[in-house]
Amino acid sequence: MKTVKEAVAARFQEIMKERGIKTNELATRSGVTPSSVYSMLDPRRKEVSVNLVKKLCDGLEMTLGEFFSAAMFDELEQEIR
Repeated sequence: MKTVKEAVAARFQEIMKERGIKTNELATRSGVTPSSVYSMLDPRRKEVSVNLVKKLCDGLEMTLGEFFSAAMFDELEQEIR
């Protein structure tokens, strides 16, 4: 099962692949540094900020609702243990 961070990274990779967008192009479109995008995609990083997700969604011209409507987010395990 994926963590929230892994699901967010996977969703961005899926969208970038569908649209033929490279990491640096996503950063440019979103007004963030390429290192911010690479860091978000890095599996060693455990967290991602909602502000970064919003900026990347803006760069992709999609809403947060559209981004998070993917089934992978419905399948995440509960965080409270």
